Amino acid sequence: MAFYSIGEVAERCGINPVTLRAWQRRYGLLKPQRSEGGHRQFDESDIQRIVEIKRWIESGISVSKVKALLDEDKFVGQSNWASLQEQMMSMLRQMNPTRLRDTLIALSRKHTPDILIDQILVPVRQRLSLDKNTARVILSLLDGVLIEFAASGIATAREQAPKVALLIAWGNDDRTQLWLEAWRLSQQGWRIDVLAEPLDSPHPEFFPGQHLFVWTGKLLTRSQTQQLAHWREQGFAISFHGGSADPTSHS
Repeated sequence: MAFYSIGEVAERCGINPVTLRAWQRRYGLLKPQRSEGGHRQFDESDIQRIVEIKRWIESGISVSKVKALLDEDKFVGQSNWASLQEQMMSMLRQMNPTRLRDTLIALSRKHTPDILIDQILVPVRQRLSLDKNTARVILSLLDGVLIEFAASGIATAREQAPKVALLIAWGNDDRTQLWLEAWRLSQQGWRIDVLAEPLDSPHPEFFPGQHLFVWTGKLLTRSQTQQLAHWREQGFAISFHGGSADPTSHS
């Protein structure tokens, strides 16, 4: 199992080490292990928890309330999320786009975008992607409706959003997830636009004066982290938007 220092985690997650220490000591949100020398050591599960905490805070939740939400989410997730995923799978087999739209609207009224995306939509899409036959057709139907749903939510939020930004997929060609992440950002006060095609490099020089979000679907690799820092040193307003997928590379 790989372990990371607090400095490495802070750099990859875009969070000050002082903040991470406060999350651990003051709020009990983190429980890193300790090395023989007494230094904090974070593993992959710690990093994913940090990403989740960051999302809650960015959505407007007070840090003092995040622990209760995480604990509730963990408890509910063992039963309710699985049930909702099964309901979604059952409904999708009917191949009815109108009913699917109505279901998404109903779920969005009950759950935040973070919950809806991470606990229901992503797991369902992952399950469908494992089947190379009929489920692939169902997944294609779902993706079409999800992109339409996300675009509608983005357009509605744009009327009130005070901050303008462009979202770019960096080395990830999952266009449906890209639009879902754009919808997630739009609910956090961003008037978001989407670069529809993924890029091997975001090329911030193409977008002078604009705030950019880059999305990879996983934690940044070391080389990506270094490149991001270089762009910032050059004066570009560019931020990493953490995806919901598990990290797969730290080279």
